[in-house]
Amino acid sequence: MQSKTKTIIITGPTATGKTSLAVHLAQKFNGEIISADSRQVYQGLDIGSGKDIAEYANIPYHLIDVIHPNDNFNLMKFCTATKDAICTIRKNNKTPFIAGGTALYLNAILSGYTLPGSKPNENLRLSLNEKSIEELTELCEKYGKEHYSNSKETNNRTRMIRAIENGQGSNNEFIPFNESLETLILGVYYTRSEVRKRIEDRLDARIEEGMIDEVEGLHNDGVSWEKLDFFGLEYRFVAQFLQGIISKQEMRDRLLIKIHQFAKRQDAWFRKLEREGKDIYWLEKGNKEQGEELIYKFLNNEKIEKPKFQMRNVHYGPVTSKTHFTQ
Repeated sequence: MQSKTKTIIITGPTATGKTSLAVHLAQKFNGEIISADSRQVYQGLDIGSGKDIAEYANIPYHLIDVIHPNDNFNLMKFCTATKDAICTIRKNNKTPFIAGGTALYLNAILSGYTLPGSKPNENLRLSLNEKSIEELTELCEKYGKEHYSNSKETNNRTRMIRAIENGQGSNNEFIPFNESLETLILGVYYTRSEVRKRIEDRLDARIEEGMIDEVEGLHNDGVSWEKLDFFGLEYRFVAQFLQGIISKQEMRDRLLIKIHQFAKRQDAWFRKLEREGKDIYWLEKGNKEQGEELIYKFLNNEKIEKPKFQMRNVHYGPVTSKTHFTQ
């Protein structure tokens, strides 16, 4: 039986220096980095997505610049590409580091996500279409109960057929990640006020570095305004500015608000993970030495104590906005 692949996950809110920390730790522990960022997979989305390719130095990286921005990338492709990357890294006798903050992607890894539903089976559908509601109900009980039991449309033939189809072939395309990986989750922690300041400083720096020119160049190369809007945040609001919908100052101010809101959603997701029993070892301001110590123990099968600090215990409000950080 193949042993689980020890994998280190580096995550945290946006603008907290995840890439820098991941590169440092990968250098220390003979690693390669897999990006878990939904926009860095696209070629040409550089400044706005924060690729910082130069930071990787001599560390091999995966899932960056792998697809043209006019093509589609989704969770299924991420799962497939990540599994392939982990196999490659393992064959290289190196340690996989997964770095990023896209909750959908990380959740697929941490929660043993399997892609729901099976591919359409036209022959099966033709056969099922000939059956009565009573026969379909019986088949649903046998094969599709999990996929149909919560449906309010109990006599909907289309839904019943799809439920049976799913039940006979669903979740066979991917082995749940948590069955093949043993993970250590390291989070980069800054207080919310610090994160807000880092977000604002980074945004202003990106504008100065040419983010507007980057988006304009993408559009001139054939990426539609609609696709740029799909990429969200920086690409959405810069595209609106370039179309004359908003002013440059409005672009900057609205974008800043949206990035702050995005960071709050990330914060909520980390708290949810902790409530579900996931251990996240928060490194205050990306403490490298603490990260090294945890990884050393993890890779050498030494006991690691439960985290003393959890983000879910940090409360923001008029009474208090600070919790003492001990790890």
